[in-house]
Amino acid sequence: MKLVWCPETASKAYIDTVKALAENGLEERDVAELVSAMAGGWKAQLIVEVWAPGNDVSTSLGLAVAARHTRGRHVCVVEDEVSATEYVEAMRRAGAGKPVVVVGEGEEVMRGLEGVDFMVVDCGRKDGEVVMREARPGARGMVALRYGEGKGKGQAKMAAGTRVVRSAFLPVGGGVEVLHVGVGKGPSLDGGRGRWIRHVDHDTGEEHVFRR
Repeated sequence: MKLVWCPETASKAYIDTVKALAENGLEERDVAELVSAMAGGWKAQLIVEVWAPGNDVSTSLGLAVAARHTRGRHVCVVEDEVSATEYVEAMRRAGAGKPVVVVGEGEEVMRGLEGVDFMVVDCGRKDGEVVMREARPGARGMVALRYGEGKGKGQAKMAAGTRVVRSAFLPVGGGVEVLHVGVGKGPSLDGGRGRWIRHVDHDTGEEHVFRR
């Protein structure tokens, strides 16, 4: 099995996220719209978000919208009870209902979340790299995003033996790194194979950096 892209679900998640963000006046919409469309398009059943306190919940709202369209679960991992209270209240004000929140150290929490299809990590979290390494992909593989760090600060690291089949840096917001984790046996980019390719879209002027 593998993740299969569904343009229709991606479009619905994107449009509804745009509407929800506009209604709540939330910022950093580009990242929120991107992750919502991607989670919806991959029809993720278990969406894990690693949230850093002090941020708004625009990305969280986008993931919650995507989960409704995929009929999946959106779980947010926070550091402590204070962060959990802040997050739940912010989501309530955004009209997202009562979210599923898991409190604890990233490494310990991720070990209890089996079958992750889609993961979004805020680089504001001190244990963000640990969380990435401890993620346990589902039988269809996984898409993992790390945002808010900017290009040039190092590639995200996955656990040894994880088959990373594709990675890309997208110049959205403060920068978004995307990793595609495959299933089965085969080469992995983490094994030293592959090279970075820079592509500039001549229509939009956007720069995309891929590792193949």
